[in-house]
Order: sequence, then structure tokens, then C-alpha cells
Amino acid sequence: MRNVVADLQLHSRFARAVSPQMTIPNIALWARRKGIGLVATGDWTHPMWFSEIQRDLEEMGNGLLRLKTKEEAPLFLLATEVSSIYSQGGRLRRVHTLIWVPTLEAARKINSEFTRRGCNLMSDGRPIIGLSSIHVAELVLTIEPKALIIPAHAWTPYFSVYGSLGGFDSLDVAFGPYAKNIYAVETGLSSNPAMNWRIKELDDRTILSFSDAHSGPKLGREATVFDVKDLSYKSIYQAIAEKTNIAYTLEFYPEEGKYHYTGHRACGIRWSPQETKQKGKTCPVCGKPLTIGVMHRVEDLAGRSEEELKLEETYIDNMLAKAIRSKTFPNRPPFVMLVPLQEIIAEAIGSPVASPKVQTPYGRLTDEFGGEFTVLLSSNTVNIAKIAGERVAQGIDRVRRGDISIDPGYDGVFGTVKIWADDEDRLVDPSKEQLTMFS
Repeated sequence: MRNVVADLQLHSRFARAVSPQMTIPNIALWARRKGIGLVATGDWTHPMWFSEIQRDLEEMGNGLLRLKTKEEAPLFLLATEVSSIYSQGGRLRRVHTLIWVPTLEAARKINSEFTRRGCNLMSDGRPIIGLSSIHVAELVLTIEPKALIIPAHAWTPYFSVYGSLGGFDSLDVAFGPYAKNIYAVETGLSSNPAMNWRIKELDDRTILSFSDAHSGPKLGREATVFDVKDLSYKSIYQAIAEKTNIAYTLEFYPEEGKYHYTGHRACGIRWSPQETKQKGKTCPVCGKPLTIGVMHRVEDLAGRSEEELKLEETYIDNMLAKAIRSKTFPNRPPFVMLVPLQEIIAEAIGSPVASPKVQTPYGRLTDEFGGEFTVLLSSNTVNIAKIAGERVAQGIDRVRRGDISIDPGYDGVFGTVKIWADDEDRLVDPSKEQLTMFS
């Protein structure tokens, strides 16, 4: 058995608000930089991207694809995301759904059927279609019974299966007779597995986390680590459908997600679920409805309290970062919450993420230790300090211990992570730090 870090939700350069650098070669480059062994193709519903997938990748005969350049890592899985906007039960529904298939032929047939039913697949890498979640499941599973259909970022207010502004209160209503084929949900950036463990209808379903990356550096900000003997589409399918062989997930701090709390961005209103229950769901400044946050929505649908989960800290194998697991559900994979390495370096040295002062030590660290996840999870801080300085090593250690503070995100505003307090003295001489980083 071996652990494989998988990021199976991302978008190509043909999707809206996505970097033009999101090509197959660049996705592969960033996957290697992060330490990702299995990555999504993304957007195979888009005809031009489908052509690029065929140009740059080849099928391996086991449901996965590899680069035609024969590089060993990463491998690719055919994954796409569709945006369904439709009416059901007298309400407008807006649901994003991941679709994974084991062959290019299955993807081609599904695309043809989407087109036959009036879907404009050229419109966007993540196409907006008028088919309901039930009809999407029916179409896909009729063509490819071994396809996986997974609600994406399941709690996002505007475009998700549980979303407060366009979703449902249950998967049974959303997917009807095909709910039994929904083996998993994807958490999204504003929720973590523990929040999903509170939902009783998810007790028999797998909880997955992926990045939904729109640019290379965002790959792996969330990921799922599979523990499989032979990496194939079948082994991934079985791990998800049978709730086995998932070692752990890697998580964004949900407070950093841009819909964690309820609020109104235009008026600067940000409320916790408790405040929202006390004060209501209307903006006190302008009188407009507040955008109900993920945390509040989880509270609305939860069948158990967080206390009932009996969460506790644990450590996985030789990992130096703490993980969280549930004593109530010991068979649930634990999860580790991280801050991206570039953000840690940026705060440590007081420089923008995209600056050479951040990118140079980032490149050196990931080259030296074999990827970002190795740096964040298991590399010795003494060795990290030799390359990037004491301040960066200290920041990584604090993130591993969860010794950080976060101003929660709300209504489209990302939360802000702070590893050091504003008034905290620097622990190293800035001039010496600069020499250490670039020597």
C-alpha cells in the first residue's frame, strides 16, 4: 500500500476566471511541485480542452492517463464540473457537480449527449446547463455506470447541493432515485470534514476535499490522500464507494474560506451563526438579506452537535503536523489543516506572495524536500531553517501546531490568516534573515 496525494477538482484555461497558464504541462509541473501524484484533467466537457487532453495525455488502460512525455508523475483522472441551473420544487436551484469517468470514450459520449440535449459546452470550461441534478445523474450513469458523480463544494451559498441560496436540504431530494449513487461529497474551502460529520445523511458517504484550483499555485490547497496498492480508476472508485483506503485529507482552514460566516460585504457585516440567530438574517445597515454562511447552513442541517463528534488531536505515522479525528466515528479518515507554504513565507518575510523574495525560497524548499506537502508535514524545521531562515521554519511549526489566528471569511471575502500577531516582535535579525534566504 502507498499513499497518493490526489487533487481531483480544478479548472482549465477555458473556464471563467482561470489563469491562461492552466495547461496540461503546467498543471503537471505544479502537481509535481506540490507533491501531488494524481490530478484532475478538469473541464473535459469543453471541446477545445478535450482536444488538448487528447494531444498531451494518453490512456494507460487502467482508467487513468499519463503525459505523452512518459514522465512518471503525476497521473491524470478524467474529471469535469458542470453548473446546473434549473427550477425544482418551486425554487431556482444552482448546483455544481463533479463527474469522473474512466475512459475518453465515455467522456466523448457524455459530451455528445449533453450537446444533443441542448447544452452549450463551448460556453465555458465549467458549462452552465439547464439539466437538473437528477437528469445529469441519469444521463451520465446510463452511458458510464462506473462514473462517479460528486457534489462539488457542497456548502457554497450560491452554487452547491446544500447551498443556502440555491441548494437542497437533502441529497435524496436533489438526486431523487440516483441519491444511492452519490457516494461522496466534496467539502469546499469553507467547510472541513468535521462540519460534514455532523450531517446524518452523510454518515454512509465519503468526505472528500480538493482545491478547485484556478491557477497552478492553488493546486493542493485541499487534497485527499488515498492509501492504495495499485493506483487505478478502479482503486479510487472503490475507495470512495466503499469508504476504504483513504488515509486522510489535507484542508484549508475553513475560516479562511470566503463564505464561512454569514454577512454582507458591501456594508462590512460579518456574523457568526450565534450572532445571526440573535440578530436575524437582514443587514442592519441597508436592510438587504445577508448571505448565509457555510457555518450557519451546517448548523441548520446538522443532526448532531460538534461536541458529539468527540474531536481529538492525533498524529499520523511520521507526520509532524497534528491531525484531527473523531472518537465517535473512529473509521472516518482524520484531517490535517494547513496554510499554503507560499503564504507562510510571505508573512514570515513581509513580502507579497508573487514576489521573488517569496518564490525563491519556495522553489528551493520544494526542490530540496521533494514537494510542498513534505515541507509542510514532515520536514525537520532545523533543515528548513538552513534553506529559508528561522522565521519561515517557525511559521511552519506554528501552522503544524495550529498556533495561528484567523479572521473568518464572509460573503465572498476570504478570511485572513495570521501566524504572528501584529505587535509580535520579530525573532530574528531581518538582515541576517535576508542573507540566509538567498545565500
